[in-house]
Amino acid sequence: MRSEPLAQAASLLEEATDLLVLHRDFAAAVERCEAGCDSLGPGTGPESSAEVKCSLCVVGIQALAEMNRWREVLSWVLQYYHAPEHLPPKVLELCILLYSKVRDPQVMLEVGSSWLTDQTNKSLPEYGSMLELYLLHVLLPLGRFEGAEELVRGCGVFDSQQQLAFLGTICESRCQWAQQEEMHLAAEEQQDSATETVLGALSQKLLTMLMLLRRALRSMSSHFYLFPYKKMLLATFLLYLVVVRLDPDDRIVKWNPLQFNLFPKSFQSTKLGQVNSMFTLHLQSPLSEICHLKMMPPFESVNEEILKWF
Repeated sequence: MRSEPLAQAASLLEEATDLLVLHRDFAAAVERCEAGCDSLGPGTGPESSAEVKCSLCVVGIQALAEMNRWREVLSWVLQYYHAPEHLPPKVLELCILLYSKVRDPQVMLEVGSSWLTDQTNKSLPEYGSMLELYLLHVLLPLGRFEGAEELVRGCGVFDSQQQLAFLGTICESRCQWAQQEEMHLAAEEQQDSATETVLGALSQKLLTMLMLLRRALRSMSSHFYLFPYKKMLLATFLLYLVVVRLDPDDRIVKWNPLQFNLFPKSFQSTKLGQVNSMFTLHLQSPLSEICHLKMMPPFESVNEEILKWF
């Protein structure tokens, strides 16, 4: 009864391998691998079933990596092995190399530690190679130098020469890590100083612009204060006369310039009284009649007379 699921899984493994290598159909290859692992059921089973299951997982990992779905690899594998310590050495090796290549070895930190501390795995012939792989591709890239030294000294698979070689590798990696940290700090300090220099230059430019703007505002204000108020009032007065004179609907307008208090008192008492009377008569009668009766000069003469007062 076990031969039929095993044969089915082997057939699916062959199809998945063809889809991966020949047809480059990665999604279909993953589906065949999942179907093959499901047909074998949970657990390790006989040695032949374990080998087929391991091969199916290897093909599935490669297909997921080809589709750039490497983040799903570990969870996809663990759904068939349920625990990190049950992973076959080949599957663990492939996962370590994959996450090391994508610069994310942190994913395999606890998984590798659980696998290496399992007593059953310590008796496997691949244990030494897995330990070396874990040291070089997980612990050292993450800067876990103390943990790497304890693991090398505590394991019984390495002789004294191998331990010294691994400890030397760890020491060298620690020195490189320290140099990289110093270079990184120096680069950050240089970048901070450059940023401060740029900000200082911008602040100086902004201060210069503000000073120029202040000078321009002062110049404008001084010119504004020097503007002749008498001429401005005269222009306003003449504009009012023109508007009232050209309004055909309002023929009689009684306007008293004394109400605005814009002129000196001497001017109000003498000249504007005459202008008010002349201007009222001028608005009540046509210009030709006024000129004919010689009661007052033409309207332009009134304006010239006013200009003489200023």
